[in-house]
Amino acid sequence: MYVCLCHGITDNAIKQAVREDGVGNMRQLREALGVGDQCGKCVRMAQSIVDSTIIDESLFKEVC
Repeated sequence: MYVCLCHGITDNAIKQAVREDGVGNMRQLREALGVGDQCGKCVRMAQSIVDSTIIDESLFKEVC
Protein backbone atom coordinates (compact mmCIF):
# COMPACT_ATOMS: atom_id res chain seq x y z
CA MET A 1 0.00 0.00 0.00
CA TYR A 2 1.20 3.50 -0.72
CA VAL A 3 1.94 5.48 2.42
CA CYS A 4 3.58 8.59 0.95
CA LEU A 5 1.84 9.62 -2.24
CA CYS A 6 4.13 12.59 -2.81
CA HIS A 7 7.14 10.29 -3.26
CA GLY A 8 5.41 7.01 -4.10
CA ILE A 9 6.73 5.23 -0.98
CA THR A 10 5.05 1.99 0.05
CA ASP A 11 4.74 0.27 3.40
CA ASN A 12 7.08 -2.44 2.14
CA ALA A 13 9.76 0.14 1.33
CA ILE A 14 9.46 1.54 4.86
CA LYS A 15 9.68 -1.95 6.40
CA GLN A 16 12.72 -2.69 4.26
CA ALA A 17 14.41 0.54 5.40
CA VAL A 18 13.81 -0.44 9.03
CA ARG A 19 15.11 -3.98 8.59
CA GLU A 20 18.05 -3.35 6.28
CA ASP A 21 19.12 0.23 7.00
CA GLY A 22 18.33 0.37 10.71
CA VAL A 23 15.83 3.22 10.39
CA GLY A 24 14.20 3.73 13.78
CA ASN A 25 12.43 7.09 13.68
CA MET A 26 10.87 9.63 11.33
CA ARG A 27 14.01 11.76 11.03
CA GLN A 28 15.98 8.77 9.77
CA LEU A 29 13.12 7.68 7.51
CA ARG A 30 12.88 11.17 6.04
CA GLU A 31 16.63 11.16 5.33
CA ALA A 32 16.54 7.67 3.81
CA LEU A 33 13.37 7.85 1.70
CA GLY A 34 12.05 11.40 1.81
CA VAL A 35 8.86 10.33 3.60
CA GLY A 36 7.01 13.23 5.19
CA ASP A 37 9.00 16.10 3.71
CA GLN A 38 6.25 17.36 1.38
CA CYS A 39 2.65 17.57 2.61
CA GLY A 40 3.18 15.54 5.82
CA LYS A 41 -0.07 13.58 5.65
CA CYS A 42 1.85 10.29 5.71
CA VAL A 43 3.86 10.93 8.88
CA ARG A 44 1.48 9.28 11.33
CA MET A 45 1.06 6.13 9.21
CA ALA A 46 4.79 5.93 8.45
CA GLN A 47 5.68 6.19 12.14
CA SER A 48 3.19 3.46 12.94
CA ILE A 49 4.80 1.16 10.35
CA VAL A 50 8.28 1.88 11.71
CA ASP A 51 7.14 1.15 15.27
CA SER A 52 5.31 -2.07 14.41
CA THR A 53 8.22 -3.33 12.31
CA ILE A 54 10.67 -2.72 15.13
CA ILE A 55 8.39 -4.48 17.62
CA ASP A 56 7.78 -7.43 15.27
CA GLU A 57 11.50 -7.84 14.59
CA SER A 58 12.51 -7.64 18.26
CA LEU A 59 9.87 -10.17 19.34
CA PHE A 60 10.92 -12.54 16.59
CA LYS A 61 14.57 -12.38 17.63
CA GLU A 62 13.71 -13.14 21.26
CA VAL A 63 11.80 -16.29 20.30
CA CYS A 64 14.62 -17.69 18.17
